Amino acid sequence: EAIKHAAFFFHRKAKITWISSEDLEKDPNKLSKLKKFDGIIVPGGFGNRGVEGKIKVIEYCRKNKIPFLGLCLGMQLAIIEFARNVCGLKDASSAEFKKPSKNIVINVMPEQKVLLKEKKYGGTMRLGAYNCKLKPGTISYKIYAKANISERHRHRYELDNEYRDVLEKNGMQMAGLNPEKDLVEIIEIPDHPFFVASQFHPEFKSRPLKPHPLFKEFVKIAIKK
Repeated sequence: EAIKHAAFFFHRKAKITWISSEDLEKDPNKLSKLKKFDGIIVPGGFGNRGVEGKIKVIEYCRKNKIPFLGLCLGMQLAIIEFARNVCGLKDASSAEFKKPSKNIVINVMPEQKVLLKEKKYGGTMRLGAYNCKLKPGTISYKIYAKANISERHRHRYELDNEYRDVLEKNGMQMAGLNPEKDLVEIIEIPDHPFFVASQFHPEFKSRPLKPHPLFKEFVKIAIKK
């Protein structure tokens, strides 16, 4: 619906196509059909079903300069793709997928691990509104036109801060941080028409007559393409 809100703003009608990432896992040759799209969104979700297909989609968008917006899990997978294929951490993965790896770039926070051991799962999710401080000079800062924003969340896993340096040294920008917990909220790849992903859910705050800024910019760039 947030895509439609943004399209309405530009007096356009969005044509949305759903793609099965599992199909792309089985047949990577189908990735070439992504060229016909003006923009691609990898949305939120839980579990590891179809994630390798989604990672292939993100890699394709990054390399072929297709406008990309990642949401929640979409951001986490964008980080994993970049860590594997740009930073050289070939086994980069998420703790959520429960696969052996030396490089768990997406993990739970230390206080969450204690709660998980006690099986207090409800207390391990980051829910509701959290502050985010945007970095001047980034695409996100330009989109919001201010430094401090608040966005809504619904997730359990975060970018492990131990990997921030290697990601940044290889060209990924940490465009927004939660100042209270020093957690990454938005990532960007600068040398790209639009490659932005958020840990929060911008769609939660989009309205028919007030599209969310991230969706609005994504659709604007997609129209140009």
